[in-house]
Amino acid sequence: MTRLFIAEKPSLGRAIAAALPGPKKNETGFIQCGDGNIVTWCIGHLLEQVEPDAYDERYKRWDLADLPIVPHQWQLRPRSSASKQLTVVRKLLKQATQVIHAGDPDREGQLLVDEVLDYCKLSQSKKNAAQRLLISDLNLPAVKRALEQLRSNRDFIPLSISALARSRADWLYGMNMSRAYTLLGKKAGYQGVLSVGRVQTPVLGLVVRRDEEIEAFIAKDYFTLDALLPYTPPSAAADASPIEIRARWKPSEACRPWQDEEGRVLNLKLVENVAARIKGQPAVVTEAEHKQTPQSAPLPYSLSALQIDASKRFSMSAQQVLDVCQSLYEKHKLITYPRSDCRYLPNDHFAQARDVSNAIAHNADALASAVSGANLSLRSKAWNDSKVDAHHAIIPTPKTLSSAVLSSYELNIYQLIARQYLIQFYPKAIYADAKLVFDIAGGVFVAKGRQLIEPGWRALLGKQARQEEDGVDSVPPLAKGTTLTCREGAIRARKTEPPKPFSEATLLQAMTGIARYVHDKGLKSILRETDGLGTEATRAGILDTLFKRQLLQRQGKSIISSAAGRGLIHALPQEASYPDMTAQWEHQLQGMAERDQPYQPFMQALEAQITQLINTVKQGPVPDALRALPPVEKAVFKRKGASGRRRSQAKSFPSKGRGKGSNP
Repeated sequence: MTRLFIAEKPSLGRAIAAALPGPKKNETGFIQCGDGNIVTWCIGHLLEQVEPDAYDERYKRWDLADLPIVPHQWQLRPRSSASKQLTVVRKLLKQATQVIHAGDPDREGQLLVDEVLDYCKLSQSKKNAAQRLLISDLNLPAVKRALEQLRSNRDFIPLSISALARSRADWLYGMNMSRAYTLLGKKAGYQGVLSVGRVQTPVLGLVVRRDEEIEAFIAKDYFTLDALLPYTPPSAAADASPIEIRARWKPSEACRPWQDEEGRVLNLKLVENVAARIKGQPAVVTEAEHKQTPQSAPLPYSLSALQIDASKRFSMSAQQVLDVCQSLYEKHKLITYPRSDCRYLPNDHFAQARDVSNAIAHNADALASAVSGANLSLRSKAWNDSKVDAHHAIIPTPKTLSSAVLSSYELNIYQLIARQYLIQFYPKAIYADAKLVFDIAGGVFVAKGRQLIEPGWRALLGKQARQEEDGVDSVPPLAKGTTLTCREGAIRARKTEPPKPFSEATLLQAMTGIARYVHDKGLKSILRETDGLGTEATRAGILDTLFKRQLLQRQGKSIISSAAGRGLIHALPQEASYPDMTAQWEHQLQGMAERDQPYQPFMQALEAQITQLINTVKQGPVPDALRALPPVEKAVFKRKGASGRRRSQAKSFPSKGRGKGSNP
């Protein structure tokens, strides 16, 4: 019996071979192991989608009349740089009795190997018998454990279908819309390529609208009013000064005509009138609340959550974080699989807590005291088998560094991941929360306070990451019905502030929680918190693409749109520049992965949408926004990445990207 393991990349293949029994012999493109085991690998995607002219020669020339281009029978071709390895895999598949799929544990990793099995025409019986090896940790003990837990590859067909639908959706939308708007731009005198993508364009739209909202913003004066209420506790010394409770005025519904949409009072005379009415008046406590509120530790990191924190703490780009994570995973083997959208851990990982903690103490001196203070018998909500499928949260491995030295970026990211893991073994933080509601001359005034009384897990975050707190001491535990006297009303003049420009962190947050930005309010109820623009694996590449295509620019820590970016967004129909359509697609693609959404209806609806969009372009005039676009340098680029997944080119449009580095 010959068992053939097909890994996603050589590093994973070597890790699998090391865990298999018997002598090893390195061959060209594969490793011969004992007991009839052979390990080979892909090099990222071995296959890529063909260009339109492969379907019809006339598509070599861009013509609006030929759009939309919709393949009736989708075709793949070997990547030029990977054809030799594909030949090796095809030959080994013919010899294999049993096939073990060892792609990365995510949607794209599932498709990456499945498409090779289909392309090489593996028999249906062998496909049905194929097994799935899921590896999230390249260290030898972890790989050996994974080899003992093989599953049927058929269980993961929905993941593959979801990735395939995403790939084809990106091709259809990007190919057709990019050709259409490039041709429109040419009519307007613009000679560059206008790249439109299913995900990148709504992201660009977010930034453009934020920038224009900031530019159009006109500051307005508004006013707040605090009732100052002296109070001397019964236990205070005779000569003690009273504390001063500050209770904020909560305007009644009758004040609505003098408020803005956020409830801020814009009329100074109204505030002065209320201040005059409450001076010297009784202040009666109508509601009193004092309680202790526990706060659980945040879950371990997904990739997006890690990228957001690293951007805030170290000003690292999403792509930098991903590259560093790949190095920590593949080169140093210090963390588990990094392209994860999951923030939970399987229950059996709990048994490794001591080994992982000891490794952290060895690898990161700065966390040695955090390790010693951890209570490894505590079990946070992070350990939950029902929340884990193909991959789990990013955590440290039990591996300890020997002679290798981490770069400053690698150490920073490792310490973030390690700290987030360690806080799972610390008690909850405890806050003292206080609230008093007063009736003063018929008006409602509220005093609130919050104070951290037991830091628990927050002790590991350091001062810069702690929340700002209002002192509970200034909100004493008064009983309902207690009456104080208002000394005076304190008025403060303020100015409304414009929204802040997007930063890398806030733009990633927007992409992962896109329901806040959809145009159709009815869609918000459909989308879940986990729905977003792009995936964990593609978001860094999407931002990177927008910068390289000069549609977005960095200005210090801010991300702003370029003139070309704005022109493109204004030329596009609204549905193409808002995230609604893409967010709905992402929601359906996730449903596909979870067996709730069929493939065919999704693709039929997608083709209908694209046809409608292209017909609008054909029938409408050339948008004025395209007539003043600045020139864009034509440049072929390769995105840096350690995974070997498909790279992108700016020579035409985002038609080939289907890998984790793709730019939909």
